[in-house]
Amino acid sequence: MDSIDRAIINQLQDEFPICDRPFQAVAEGLGISEDDLITRIRQMLENKQLSRFGPMYHAERMGGGLSLCAMHLPEAEFDAITEQVNQFPEVAHNYARDHHFNMWFVLATETPERIEKVLQEIEQVTGYPVYNMPKKEEFFVGLKFEL
Repeated sequence: MDSIDRAIINQLQDEFPICDRPFQAVAEGLGISEDDLITRIRQMLENKQLSRFGPMYHAERMGGGLSLCAMHLPEAEFDAITEQVNQFPEVAHNYARDHHFNMWFVLATETPERIEKVLQEIEQVTGYPVYNMPKKEEFFVGLKFEL
């Protein structure tokens, strides 16, 4: 990762313009071409330097459901079960944790009712219980990792 890649990541954590040519607008601000910007983002995704690039939607404001979930998994099975869980398109932000509940992920569904169904499906596929922890109150915490 070079200084231009770092500048791209730093810039795109703050905002992405809404205009006819957003990549061009960002590229101009960085002093590179639109094609170079797009190529670099694709390369960082392919190289797993970025896990995703795209908008963050507020599922609940769009009529969907959102919940934090956790699982307690044996270390020997963790990677295989992670692959199973991540096959569900509703699963986002799946992380390993140094805790009794060693897998934590966010579940975002098209409807609030779909949460329970997806949780049941994950339990059926993996053979392990999923602990559902719906939020009681929302707080906005701006998080940015300066590179």
